Amino acid sequence: MKKLFTSESVTEGHPDKLCDYISDSVLDSYLEKDKYARVACETVAGKGEIYITGEISSNAEVNIEEIVRNTIKEVGFKDANVDIDYRTCKVTINMSKQSPDIAMGVNKSLETKQGGIESEGAGDQGLMFGYACDETKELMPLPISLAHKLAKMLSIVRKENIIDYIRPDGKVQVTVEYNDDIPTRVDTIVVSTQHKENVDMNTLKKDIKEKVINKIVPKDLLDENTKYFINPTGRFVIGGPYGDSGLTRKKNYS
Repeated sequence: MKKLFTSESVTEGHPDKLCDYISDSVLDSYLEKDKYARVACETVAGKGEIYITGEISSNAEVNIEEIVRNTIKEVGFKDANVDIDYRTCKVTINMSKQSPDIAMGVNKSLETKQGGIESEGAGDQGLMFGYACDETKELMPLPISLAHKLAKMLSIVRKENIIDYIRPDGKVQVTVEYNDDIPTRVDTIVVSTQHKENVDMNTLKKDIKEKVINKIVPKDLLDENTKYFINPTGRFVIGGPYGDSGLTRKKNYS
């Protein structure tokens, strides 16, 4: 039985990923100074502005604005005309202490409160699914493994000036064909990358295929029927928070 399975990954300059990275960086900075810190940091990115909110319980002193600007700089955003400038963007911080009602669920678990086994509490609920598989050495399904590697390669070729005209925002999608639940070939690859003004699209398509796709996807998974869509909508100059707002998923540590 044949089937197709598709997975997507975004680059570090995608607004959602940028927000995740900022929240993660705030969390890491607190944990470096206070291993018992509790951080629930939300980041919202929009045109020319980063908004930080959430709850933090910690004895550490952290310069959140500095972390935000350094993270944006590390990603590579420095042009307010097409994405966001780490030097001039507005950073709004609205943090509070964790609610004592929520803290009760974190400090002690229900089992501990009822006199049972000692265990850690959880301040939130969540549902997850998934499992390890032997399709890749990362124990991840092949489509998401390839998508992540292609997205990372877009950042590598940009930062190392292998392709010096692409910018931080981007998205990748990989479709793999399975035969009796075994991955046999790559059916479709979609790569959309932000780029500088006046870039020839044929040059971009050629460079992405040769310097990104062919460096990551094994040759034996590609054939004459593999479909490539590189910047299929055409021009992609304005991007990052300028082109689309972003919001983190919640980052917790307790």
